[in-house]
Amino acid sequence: MANRKIGFFINPMAGMGGSVGLKGTDGVIDLAIKLGAHPVAHIRAERAFENLEIPANTKFLTAGGVMGENVLKEAGISSFKVIYDPDPETTSEDTIKLCSLLIEEDIDLLLFCGGDGTARDVYSTVADKIPILGIPAGVKMYSGVFALNPESAGELIKTFIEDTLTIGDCEILDIDEKQYREGIFDLKLFGYAKTPQMPGLVQEGKAIIHAVGEDVSKAEIAWFLSEVMQDDSIYILGPGTTTKAICDLMGLSKTLLGVDVVKNQKIIGEDVNESEILDIIKGQDKVTIIVSPLGRQGAILGRGNQQISATVIRQAGIDNIIAVATPSKLQGLPFLFVDTGDKELDRELSGYISVVCGYRMAQRKKVRG
Repeated sequence: MANRKIGFFINPMAGMGGSVGLKGTDGVIDLAIKLGAHPVAHIRAERAFENLEIPANTKFLTAGGVMGENVLKEAGISSFKVIYDPDPETTSEDTIKLCSLLIEEDIDLLLFCGGDGTARDVYSTVADKIPILGIPAGVKMYSGVFALNPESAGELIKTFIEDTLTIGDCEILDIDEKQYREGIFDLKLFGYAKTPQMPGLVQEGKAIIHAVGEDVSKAEIAWFLSEVMQDDSIYILGPGTTTKAICDLMGLSKTLLGVDVVKNQKIIGEDVNESEILDIIKGQDKVTIIVSPLGRQGAILGRGNQQISATVIRQAGIDNIIAVATPSKLQGLPFLFVDTGDKELDRELSGYISVVCGYRMAQRKKVRG
C-alpha cells in the first residue's frame, strides 16, 4: 500500500440546531445552546473511527483541540500532526485557513465532520484539487460528499487507505438557512468536488422530483392516510411536500420544512423541536410518526428531521412509523436509510418496510441502518 496523508477536522458546532428545531446552526449557535442543544459532531466523528485500524503508512494532519486533535486521541490514533491551532470558538474562517494549509501539505484525502455549510467552506478552498469525504453531522446534508452514516465513513476511510476506491465527481449543494427557517427551500449548486465513491456507502445529492403525476400520487397518499388516521392518536409529521399534502387535505396548515403534530384533525404542535415533541407525547400510548424520504438520498430519519430523535422514536415505538413517498421517488431509490445517532436503534429499524405510495397502495423497500 502507498503512503497516505489524510487531512481531518471537525466543525464542533455542526448539527446542534437539529434536535431543537432550528433547521441548521448557521448564525444561530447561541440560540441553539439557549434552547438546550449540545455538541454532536465529535460523537459522530468518534463513531467513524471505532474499530478502525490505521496502518503505519497513514498519517493524519489536523487542527488542535475540539477541531480534530481530541477525537484522534480518543480513537487511539497516534500518527497525526497538528498543523493549525484554532480559536476556542471556531468559525468558518478556521475551516478555510486549515484547508489552505492542508493543500500545502499535499494530502491525499480531506476528511471532515460537519454538514453542507462545512462542505461548502471546504470546497471554496479545495475545489476539485483533493478528494473530500464528509462524516455526516449537520442538520441538512444534500451534498454528495457525505457517507451515509459515520460507520460508512469509517469503511470508506479503510478502503481508501487500501487504495481500492474509485474517485468521482459529486455535487456541493447548500441552502440559505435563514430562508429555510422561514419555510423557503432554495437549494443552490456551488460546484463539483472529487470524492471517494462506493455504492451503498456514499449518499447522492438531493433531487427535486417533478414527475408527471406527482401531485396526483401525493393526493392519493393523503386521501388514504386521512382515512386511517384515528382521532384519539397523535401523529408526528416530518417535513416535505408529501406529508404536507396530508394536512392540506384535512384543511390544516402544516409547515413545509418543519415537524408538526396532529391530533383529532387539529395541529397541536407547529414546527416543534425535540423537547416540545416529548412534552406532547408524554404519557400517550397512541403515537405514530409519518415521514417521507429525502430526495434521491433515501433518508427517512436523521436528515432534516432530527427533531424526531432517537428518544422520540423509542417513545412512539419503532412499529409506529409510516413512510410515505410517490412511486416516481421510490423508483429512483435502491434502498432507504436511517441515521438517528443511535446505532442500536438504527439496527432495529433496518430491514424491510411498506412505503405508502398511493391510495391503499404500498411498496416494500429495504431500510439500511
